[in-house]
Amino acid sequence: MILKNKVIDSHLHIEAWENEEGDVTTSFEPYKVERELKAVNVCGLPSHNGAGNNIMCLFYKLANPNTYCHCGIVHLEKPIIDTPPAGFDTITQYRELMEIGCDGIKMLEGKPSYHLELGSDINVPSLDRLYAEIEKDGTHLIYHVNDPDEFWDRDRAPKNAFEEGWFYGDLGYASYEEIQRQAEIMMERHPDLKITFAHFFFNAKNPEYLEKLFEKYPNMCIDLTPGTEMYHAFEANHEYYREFFTKYSDRLLLGTDGTFPWATRFHSWCCHTLLRFLSTDERMLAFNDSYLTGLNLPEEAVLNIVGRNFEERVGTEPKPINKEAFKKYIEKYWAYLCSEDKERIEPLMKKYL
Repeated sequence: MILKNKVIDSHLHIEAWENEEGDVTTSFEPYKVERELKAVNVCGLPSHNGAGNNIMCLFYKLANPNTYCHCGIVHLEKPIIDTPPAGFDTITQYRELMEIGCDGIKMLEGKPSYHLELGSDINVPSLDRLYAEIEKDGTHLIYHVNDPDEFWDRDRAPKNAFEEGWFYGDLGYASYEEIQRQAEIMMERHPDLKITFAHFFFNAKNPEYLEKLFEKYPNMCIDLTPGTEMYHAFEANHEYYREFFTKYSDRLLLGTDGTFPWATRFHSWCCHTLLRFLSTDERMLAFNDSYLTGLNLPEEAVLNIVGRNFEERVGTEPKPINKEAFKKYIEKYWAYLCSEDKERIEPLMKKYL
């Protein structure tokens, strides 16, 4: 199956200004060339360093116009308050990002660690108003809600959960079930949200639940961004999942979770593995040194998953950057940026803005 210039990696991140291969403006260009991708989508994570992370992603998009970008909301007050400082409410921020040229919104507010930091409810009034606005506009939302259920169980949690601060079995974290229920409430209130839940909505072991949601919410999708536990579940239930992926090929999006400044070889290997998994019946060494058997999906299903579904929800061409709006955004958040971000941004503004 020829997939040259048909694949869009819908889920990438930028978390540094440079690596040994280049700077932020060239972040994923070697990867795009090596894998002959049609486009990539970078996802801003203000949870990491505030507006600076959005700005990193927007400069990459500005320097490479065939790039999509989903940015996030900056929460100056934690826990979230309903009356933030003037001009920093969720709706104003959303409108600013759309005016700059974002192609959608990325949210991490449902990840248990950030969820606790923000107040442990993704349906507080300020966020609920944001969902309503996104729903009304038909804007695409990529939402990380929950984490693998074993991250709450000390006996089943993997080593990296403890290393990364992702063990949630104590210290007041909301339960897996509670966070999932909050997402259900969000969907019930906003049934027309054009939403993609990242990482298979952490329900690869419960696909019947996902099927019920698909039937109820026609605009809901999930992405295949690893989570290694997802692929263990796919392998354990191979024939079922071949039928699932075929039937719901219009609800699945490809993504790698590749993150700059990681070396290109990681994103490239991950993308190659995902494409083999979807399009062949080969047995391959995959995530966490485990073996994975390809689903060998019909060609139409593969083409849906690797690019068409993303374009259907976001558009066949990325939006252009509005330079004046971008400059205003940087100026507005300048006082909240760290010194390194300011040092890196100034020369990029002179060059590109």
